[in-house]
Amino acid sequence: MSSGQGVTWRASTPARCVVGIGSNHGLPLAYPFSRTFAFFLLATLVAGFGCHPGLSRADRVDLLWPDGTPNARGNRSLDKPRLYYFLPKGQPTGAAAVIASGGSYGHHGGLSGEGVKTAEWLASQGVLAVIVRYRVGEYGGYNHEAFIADGKRAVRTVRAQANELGIDPERIGMFGYSAGGHLASSLATGCANDSGQVGEDPIARVSCRIAYAVLVYPVITLDDTYAHQRSKRNLLRNVEPTPELLQTLSTETQVTPTTSPVFLVHSTKDRKVDAGNSVVFYDALVEHGVPAKLLLVDDGGHGVGLAQNPKKMPKMSQWPQQCIEWLHQQKVF
Repeated sequence: MSSGQGVTWRASTPARCVVGIGSNHGLPLAYPFSRTFAFFLLATLVAGFGCHPGLSRADRVDLLWPDGTPNARGNRSLDKPRLYYFLPKGQPTGAAAVIASGGSYGHHGGLSGEGVKTAEWLASQGVLAVIVRYRVGEYGGYNHEAFIADGKRAVRTVRAQANELGIDPERIGMFGYSAGGHLASSLATGCANDSGQVGEDPIARVSCRIAYAVLVYPVITLDDTYAHQRSKRNLLRNVEPTPELLQTLSTETQVTPTTSPVFLVHSTKDRKVDAGNSVVFYDALVEHGVPAKLLLVDDGGHGVGLAQNPKKMPKMSQWPQQCIEWLHQQKVF
């Protein structure tokens, strides 16, 4: 049993990884290629199908769309996005964070190293953390419409559950890594003035606005000057890339004075997502008077998550503490 904030939950049954490596785990070593193939297969399962043992430590797991995923392409696990809840440890602050890990919008390779580690770190700070495993492109066949719909639904769901979770509905933010950073920036800009949708769905009637966004080596722009091409392909999968759509999905062009406050982290040594993404977004935030901080460093790189290696990346490893200080300044907790 897990408890916190007046809520008691039975730990959800974890999704088990059923593929092992070696003769005792269903992948016989008699074939010359079997060990290499086994590691490849395991990596594929982790990236594409959400086989992440760390998620078993969540206090609760819910389907994001329990009544059926809109515009689902099938009935696979990949067609059923989920929410993984991590309760605060110690004294709850009343704040909450939805976490979107990276993977170029094509896979879920960042769920463990970025998602779970960030959720457990935030929980240790008294923050309710909720990982959203959104739909993806390369393994799921989805595009920007599904990604953003899942992100919005995650925030709406957590806000709709505020009383149950013991959180302040006005202090729900979002952490996003890489492509997940694009998702978080899409909500920071696109939900700024949202008051919910008209209809019978009680969750849809709740706002998707976030109180803050923390973007770590984020994908931001689709302008080819800095665009991350793999994320761009997945965002535009099966749609005509009109100039209007390219601009809409380039979130630096969507910033207004009502955009949520943003904390950005990026390394100039990032070889996957150019640091120019964070710079153009930060410049747009400053231009519109939005509270923002950019931590631009010359160590670290891409995919390092919380950067918990101060010897190899002394500057980038400072971002979690600087982020906490910034969140205090924003009165999130």
